[in-house]
Amino acid sequence: MTKDCLKRAAGAAVALALLVSAAQAQKKYDPGASDAEIKVGQTVPLSGPASAYAVIGKTQAAYMRMINDQGGVNGRKVALIQYDDAYSPPKTVEQTRRLVESDEVLLTFQIIGTAPNVAVQKYLNARKVPQLFAATGAARFTDPKNFPWTMGFNPSYLVEGRIYAQYLLKNHPNARIGVLYQNDDLGKDYLAGLKAGLGDKAKMVVAETSYEITEPTIDSQILRLRDAGADVLFSATTPKQAAQAIKKVAEIGWKPLHIIDINASSVSAVLKPAGLDNAKGVVSVGYVKDSADPEWTDDPGMKRYLAFMAKYYPDGDKDSNLNVYGYITAQLLVQVLKQCGDDLTRENVMRQAADLRNIELDLTLPGISVTTTPTDYRVNKQFQMVQFDGQRWQKIGGVVTDDAKE
Repeated sequence: MTKDCLKRAAGAAVALALLVSAAQAQKKYDPGASDAEIKVGQTVPLSGPASAYAVIGKTQAAYMRMINDQGGVNGRKVALIQYDDAYSPPKTVEQTRRLVESDEVLLTFQIIGTAPNVAVQKYLNARKVPQLFAATGAARFTDPKNFPWTMGFNPSYLVEGRIYAQYLLKNHPNARIGVLYQNDDLGKDYLAGLKAGLGDKAKMVVAETSYEITEPTIDSQILRLRDAGADVLFSATTPKQAAQAIKKVAEIGWKPLHIIDINASSVSAVLKPAGLDNAKGVVSVGYVKDSADPEWTDDPGMKRYLAFMAKYYPDGDKDSNLNVYGYITAQLLVQVLKQCGDDLTRENVMRQAADLRNIELDLTLPGISVTTTPTDYRVNKQFQMVQFDGQRWQKIGGVVTDDAKE
């Protein structure tokens, strides 16, 4: 080999080494991430009083199987590690520590429930581990100033409460409102939002009564609200208690306008168990498409969802809004991970989560998209008022956007 050939070969080798070195330098990893894998951790109430939400985790796990079959995210498989916390905050703490300290996940995703998320919020922020898209709408989960490592997904309970207040002031200005609320941040935020929205007419709330998630029934609370003379019942509850309330209202022959929060609006998990006839006329809000509604038969996003359910979760109820919720939250997680590129550090995960710009998800209603900023962590700020007709939710009016800063 000539000297010139040797020089060229040596130069090529050096150039190749530099390219490889530069490529490696561009990749940044925190615990839970590598060239091959991204570890994501989650607690789900597979048992216990909120086990109706278990299907959310099952849908999300199925979605990640689909993504991995498609080659993963930027060439990396997503390992979604799930543990049962039975909707019990002490168990959430135990299992979250396990995810962070033993499994060494890059981030936590969609921990389900207000109280469970409260239990681990300070821990995750102290460890600087993303608490991403927490499955709760309590205001403390969209507070980047005090909890920069926490971002909730659900529409704010305060905002939702204000929306119901606007609806009542416009359509039922002389209402006598009775409020049934869960005795935690979920219920208290709803109640606070409702009263804030009513403003100087907050005296329209004539009675309010709380319940503990562990109580077997809420029968006595319903009777108390009826006896207070309420003609509007606002149930700020989770699925089990919402179904019980609808049933009890029908059983005693009470005829209030019944508003239920978005967490309890599942037809399959709440309204069917309560009795579809009993649920007729119930009012709530929505932001996702109803797979049972013929309106979306030819919708591309709906077609993708139905194909996913048929292949990856055939035992799941395609018409359950809990499965729809699991699908769109998983889709948004993948969007964030895609935006991270090869910088899979926890800091960059939060940076990208706070830089979502008009992201349209397959199953959100037209006109509703996701936009976040470093100072506004609210993922969902738009709502559609809906009323149940005995078979499905029907839209009332147009999309409402909340522009308030929290």
